[in-house]
Amino acid sequence: MVVSIIELIIDIPEARSLKDKRKVIKSIKDRLIRKFKLSVAEVDKQDSIRTAVLAGALVSNSKQHGESVLHKALNLVEDSFPGYLYRTKIFSEFY
Repeated sequence: MVVSIIELIIDIPEARSLKDKRKVIKSIKDRLIRKFKLSVAEVDKQDSIRTAVLAGALVSNSKQHGESVLHKALNLVEDSFPGYLYRTKIFSEFY
């Protein structure tokens, strides 16, 4: 079993409140869940107004398949929310 993980550090410069931030984060999470069936959560910086850390996970039987799906998810976020991504990381764990 392979668990592939994506971590997205997102900068939201127009956010003026946590409500503004949650609106953007919810939109990103909903798209990733709907299109790629990922498990997605905000895992850090919950109290920061302009920065969020999202993580998504996918279980598969192949590292190549899992990371391929996550690269497509990354491209979706880059295309849908240009300029928001600060840093990303994709990796897989074997169990």
